Amino acid sequence: MEMKDKLLQLREKAGLTQEELARRLHLTRQAVSRWETGETQPGIETLKLISKEFSVSINTLLGSPKTLVCQCCGMPLTEDDLISAEPDGTLNEDYCKWCYREGAFAYQSMQQLIDACVPIMTGQHPELTEEQARSMMEAQLPRLKHWQV
Repeated sequence: MEMKDKLLQLREKAGLTQEELARRLHLTRQAVSRWETGETQPGIETLKLISKEFSVSINTLLGSPKTLVCQCCGMPLTEDDLISAEPDGTLNEDYCKWCYREGAFAYQSMQQLIDACVPIMTGQHPELTEEQARSMMEAQLPRLKHWQV
């Protein structure tokens, strides 16, 4: 779905007029209209405001051009409700809601994360042994941004 269509859909779902959305974003109704017709697109700072207003990721606003992956545990972030949030409610597209909550990381070490995730992985995939799950995580985690210190 194109950004113009996504913006229209989100605005209508929230029951807002173009004027009401513009007022909330401190912009003109014409700016909102131009986005919804595809004539222009909001800048990055405005995208951040829209993201916060509708509680969706910027990736979603842009039509999901890339697959997001939690940079702590490696889980695909396929839905916005899996994405973490900052204390002010802004979505943080780098992490899942289980690894990063309100500005703080839930796991202080890779081993702590692995110990928490292995039972979940083997529970969801009975064909996977605990040793295989640990091995997969030990191989994947060092490649993620959070663990590259």
